Amino acid sequence: MTAAAMRSEHDLLGDRLVPADVYWGIHTLRAIENFPITGTPISAYPHLIDALAAVKAAAASANAELGLLEPEKAAAIVAACHEIRAGGLHDQFPVDVIQGGAGTSTNMNANEVVANRALELLGHSKGQYEHLHPNEDVNLSQSTNDVYPTAVKIATVVAVHGLLGAMAQLQDAFAVKAVEFRDVLKMGRTQLQDAVPMTLGQEFATYAVMIDEDRSRLAEAVELVHEINLGGTAIGTALNAPAGYAESARRHLAEITGLPLVTAADLIEATQDCGAFVQVSGVLKRIAVKLSKICNDLRLLSSGPRAGLGEINLPPVQAGSSIMPGKVNPVIPEAVNQVAFDVIGRDITITMAAEAGQLQLNAFEPIILRSLSESITHLRNACVMLADRCVVGITANTQALHATVEKSIGLVTALNPHIGYTAATDIAKEALLTGRGVAELVLERGLLNVETLVELIRPETVAGSKRALM
Repeated sequence: MTAAAMRSEHDLLGDRLVPADVYWGIHTLRAIENFPITGTPISAYPHLIDALAAVKAAAASANAELGLLEPEKAAAIVAACHEIRAGGLHDQFPVDVIQGGAGTSTNMNANEVVANRALELLGHSKGQYEHLHPNEDVNLSQSTNDVYPTAVKIATVVAVHGLLGAMAQLQDAFAVKAVEFRDVLKMGRTQLQDAVPMTLGQEFATYAVMIDEDRSRLAEAVELVHEINLGGTAIGTALNAPAGYAESARRHLAEITGLPLVTAADLIEATQDCGAFVQVSGVLKRIAVKLSKICNDLRLLSSGPRAGLGEINLPPVQAGSSIMPGKVNPVIPEAVNQVAFDVIGRDITITMAAEAGQLQLNAFEPIILRSLSESITHLRNACVMLADRCVVGITANTQALHATVEKSIGLVTALNPHIGYTAATDIAKEALLTGRGVAELVLERGLLNVETLVELIRPETVAGSKRALM
């Protein structure tokens, strides 16, 4: 690139040439050079970029309202932020998501992009900071230490809303199957051994309930993330922020985002405490564990098709082997399992990052942001994938299910109150030794007549399925 296509910028360490056409500046350039870690720029996290733009717009409006920033400059900053929130200039956020400095490089990147776009809107060229400065104007009354955590919290809340919607979709898919399978009798199992009869509908209803419970826990946890420390500046003392700024900025930010944000009662505490992130991450881990358990069940119930349980059929989505013709694998549940393993690992990362903060600031929120964002995004995608490409297409292998109930000695438990414990024990023993069915032996011994036996082993009688699905 020729010198004519470059512009010179200055910072604490000296002068550097920056490409003339980019909206970022010298601080972003140094961050690009300093942190070649993941290769994943913060632009890969659009919720974060949108949140940063919202914070900068709210700060500009508050500063103008309090008479600290000229109205023309404030209007240009707000307009630039609006463009970013509409999807523009996201490619101008190239710093690596993992970075030292507690998010300073991310904040500087945002300051420079907003400033240079605002300069253009005011009729100036990029880099003419004497007219509008990234730090003195865009970052006025702010510090990375209140901007970055606030932006991360807003990004987290928005992302969680998307996950809650995906979980509701998966819950509904299981609930539909619960109704479809409400009269399909099968054997329940404990410790992988035959237990007592139930319906396949009850089994699937359980999965819907599990997901519904976790939706409630996640909605509760994310409420904590609505508390922000904007206005606390460097360590929460509000140094260089005027009286009334924190409330004004919060009000403008709530209007921009549509979120019921609240300012922390103690800004010094809020600036160093990452407990809300740990809480949300713990719930994400809980969701991951439950989803993985459900997928383990789906894989086990569909195992076979002839040498396994074979109680349900998962929809085939791709060939399962390069060497075994006709093989189809449960790849969708397997993928969800792997997402769960990843989320559980990221919870450890978040835990350690929150623990590692010292004194008045936690310097490790960039890795918290990355871990939370990816856990939420991956769980959301996994829920939609599991619902659309697996659950909605599941069918019941009714003949196999009927056969296992008929042959299982577990059925005798349902008959115990009617034929007596001693007789039931004898029936169970003979059924186990001979392989004959419980119902067949009961009729042969004249312990019950056909009509009574049929009534006792109906799905709604044996499994209480009507009560369970009401």
